[in-house]
Amino acid sequence: MDFRLPEEHETLRTEIRALLDRHVDDDVVEESHRTGTNHSAPLARALGEAGILARAMPGAGKDPLAMWLLSSEAEKAGAPFDSVGMSLVIAGVLDAVGTEHQKATALAGLLSGEELVCFGLTEPQGGSDLPAITTRATRVADGWVVSGAKMWTTMAHVADWVFLLARTESDAGRHGGFTVFIIPMDTPGITVDPIWTVSTERSNATFYDDVRVGDEAVVGEVDGGWAVMSLMLGFERGMASTGHLTPLLRRFRQWAVEAGVSADPLLRERMAQIAIDAQVSELLTQRTVWTAATGRPPGTEGSMAKVFATEAYQRHARWAQATAGPEGLLGLGEAGAAADGWIDYDVRHSIPMTLQGGTSEINRNNIAERHLGLPRAR
Repeated sequence: MDFRLPEEHETLRTEIRALLDRHVDDDVVEESHRTGTNHSAPLARALGEAGILARAMPGAGKDPLAMWLLSSEAEKAGAPFDSVGMSLVIAGVLDAVGTEHQKATALAGLLSGEELVCFGLTEPQGGSDLPAITTRATRVADGWVVSGAKMWTTMAHVADWVFLLARTESDAGRHGGFTVFIIPMDTPGITVDPIWTVSTERSNATFYDDVRVGDEAVVGEVDGGWAVMSLMLGFERGMASTGHLTPLLRRFRQWAVEAGVSADPLLRERMAQIAIDAQVSELLTQRTVWTAATGRPPGTEGSMAKVFATEAYQRHARWAQATAGPEGLLGLGEAGAAADGWIDYDVRHSIPMTLQGGTSEINRNNIAERHLGLPRAR
């Protein structure tokens, strides 16, 4: 089996790496951690101007290898990339089911790198149980009135749009009666409050107080929001957030060399296991990419990649911190911190990785039911 990338994609990888080298330095990384905002406007614009965002947009007939290459190289470089990854996912949805108006406004802004989008999905009482949401959109003469609240609306404080899931019909069953809206964040009635997380990232609680929008904000069909969400989750799972083991290994090895313990056979064996798991994560992600390239939504393949990669990241990060001892508990910018505080960061960052894009439990259920044919456990 030949695992080499086609020449055109090796060229793309080289171009992506050059842009990352040009726009990501210590100051950019420091700012993203100081502000808790995983975004670099110059990098996003550069990716848009180069046409890389348009090429990396997921969807039928697109180039899934491009999205994987962009995500993988950004993760390995430690670039502030979450905002761009979110924008690509929603760009793919709008390209597939959006109206011409939505493509000319929101989609164009996302692919240029000039605009960002946040996900208005999770709610305070529902967690990962999306069908339990209570945010409502009520039909009125000139459009819709949206009322409710969302949690973990990461990037809402810098986003231009919110991709919002709301209930529009009460008696349509567990997965029916939902509608997705794409709404400008400067629409009157939207409030953003910060939430500072253990991973040092800023997330947000967002509130929608009689927010009025027109029919042009509806994505897909009215009451057909679950189909739109399924499309979105298929794009999100297993295509990104699976490349964090490589920078973890690089950082731990830096500490081991500086501490004079890099020749310890037990440490070398464990570092080899991290490298192996990083390679497995990459291959599982490539399988997800291949599945998408065949035109089939990456459902269980994406879940498999995400569960393996994020659980391995969390497991190895905790081992690295325990091995580094007290210095591994010191954070970024603290004197004497192991690997300049990056080991502590990896432990913190690995926690939400098992939650974002569906918790490990949800993805395991997805694998059990859809791939193994096991009965529903809930």
